[in-house]
Parts: sequence; C-alpha cells; structure tokens
Amino acid sequence: MIFLVVLNLTKLKNQRQKFLPLDLNRNRSYMSTVKALSETHFRLPGQTSFYRGKVRDVYFIADLLISIASDRISAFDHILPKSIPYKGQVLNQLAAHFLKATEDICPNWLQAVPDPNVSVGLFCEPIRLEMVIRGYLTGHAWRTYSSGKRTLCGVPLPEGMKEHDRFPQPIITPATKAEEGHDEDISREDILARGLVSEEDYALLERYTRALFQRGTEMAAKQGLILVDTKYEFGKRDGTIYLIDEIHTPDSSRYFYLDGYEERQARGEVQKQLSKEFVREWLMANGFQGLEGQLMPAMPDSFVRKVSERYIELYERVTGLPFEKAGTENVEARIQTNIQRYLTDRDR
Repeated sequence: MIFLVVLNLTKLKNQRQKFLPLDLNRNRSYMSTVKALSETHFRLPGQTSFYRGKVRDVYFIADLLISIASDRISAFDHILPKSIPYKGQVLNQLAAHFLKATEDICPNWLQAVPDPNVSVGLFCEPIRLEMVIRGYLTGHAWRTYSSGKRTLCGVPLPEGMKEHDRFPQPIITPATKAEEGHDEDISREDILARGLVSEEDYALLERYTRALFQRGTEMAAKQGLILVDTKYEFGKRDGTIYLIDEIHTPDSSRYFYLDGYEERQARGEVQKQLSKEFVREWLMANGFQGLEGQLMPAMPDSFVRKVSERYIELYERVTGLPFEKAGTENVEARIQTNIQRYLTDRDR
C-alpha cells in the first residue's frame, strides 16, 4: 500500500515508456511457466530508504518514490501464502488508467510508468484516513446492517434494505489508517474532534471522493459494470491535497455486472461480482477471517490460477482494453532495468 505518495500524471502522456518485450502467449501450461513476483531486493542509485507494504515495495530516492506492485495478495489484513501471477501488473496499469482519467478532478500522484509493474511519484505526507464510499449495501456495510445496526461511521442507514440494494445516495464511511492490524471505522465528527484533518480539508476530501466515485461510476457503466464501493487515499505536499495510491482497482473496489442486476436483486439472487470479494469468501469458507488463533488455509494451484484469471478479466472488463501479459521469466531483472533506464533518462 503506497499511501505515502503523491504523483502528477500530467507527464504520463509525454513519458516515453520503454518496456521490455511482452509475452502474449496465453496458451502454455500456466503454473509451470508463469512466475509470480513475491518481493524485490533492489539497491537503486540514490536510494535513501525502503518500505514494504502488503502489496507494494516502495523505494525512496530524494523526493521521489518508486512503487513496485508485487503479485502478493492480502485479505483480512493478512498476506496470503502464495502470490498471484500478473496481479501486480493488473493493479499498476489499472491505477494508471484511472489516475489519468481523473486528473481533471484533483491532483494525483503519478509521474511515470517505466515498467508494467512500476509507478514513479512524488513523496508527500499521508493523510491517515481511507475515504471509503459506498453506493450499495454490500460487504462490510451489509454485515453491519444485518447485525441490526442502523448507522455506519455516523451515517444513518435506511430501514427495509436488503443485501446489495442501492443507497438513495452514495455514503462516505471513512476508516483510520492503522500502522498494523485492522483499519477502524470512524465518523466525520470523530475525525474533526481528534484533529486528524481540518474541517476545511475534510470538506475537500469529501468533495473529491464524491466526484471521483461519480467518474468511476460513469466509466464502469460504459463497460457494463456497476462500481459498488471503493476507497481513496490522499496526501499533502506543499499545502496541496493530492490523490495517492491506487484507485478503482480490484484491491480497492468492488464491481457488479450491470446486465441482470435488477432482475437478480428482485429475485433475491446473489449478484455477479467482479472484485476480490470471492477471495475473502474462499478464505471464510475455509475457516479464516483474520481472527486470532485462526490458521491461513493452503492455496491450491487451481485457486491461484482462478484468482489470476479473475484479475485479468477485471482489467479487460473495466478498461475495455486487452491485457498484454508482460514476460515473467526474469521479472526482477526486467523491472530493475526499466527503473534504472528511467532514472538515467530523468537525470540527463
């Protein structure tokens, strides 16, 4: 997670991207030929520090940070035992796609994408909140509702709703950013009372959150999808609030298929989702919710392949673009070469 970053995507259009050759062969034996990127161990020119999050490895160089999207996958605030091939590439390229598409709404963090798994941006001070916005009574919101509660983060929830119903208006349900363990729900009132941000800044965060969600909703609808809920993270640099981290990816968002949504809802059927929720459901079905004393289940190769395919499907459905698989034979060498090439060109 790279909530420590700020980037400016306006340079992306002019950034010459120098990727190494792509591997477009989708028909070879999967697990025997595809290698996942679990972690990196680079020492880059001018590197001052390093941070490893649940998914990303982040290298700091002066006021830049270089974020490498690994193939690690997390759920219930735990990293799963196996990495998912191409997941990092999907997340990195999806985030770049949506950051570019929303740069007119608010400043964002992306300067360059020198490799399919790498983004480069400017360091900023993180605002330690997740701005979660929900258009539907799904996931955590539904679990709260079905327990009998009728407020979430201080927001009243209407009576008479059922799972996956659309809210009259999207609701914002913020969460605090925890250094370790679970993030915690928090209300607007508590955010201001604790001085996490000023009232003026929080109003701007809410405005950005609603505008970004509206844009994401419109883009999803064009692809036959519903953006159900998502989260945004922000940071400050020189007094300006920037959108940071990834947006509208399967790790930060949930999608339904638009076609048949109303009919399924009327019949009380399960909605067809395009998100990471099925990973959480698999874990729960195998006795794991991240609680103390629970053991992480083993992940069979068949499930790893299914997760990889679902991530690729989401990329293609959300963007309307074909996913071009980057070569994985020497992925660490490819990434390091492309980063060093970018840094050399930047310094010329």
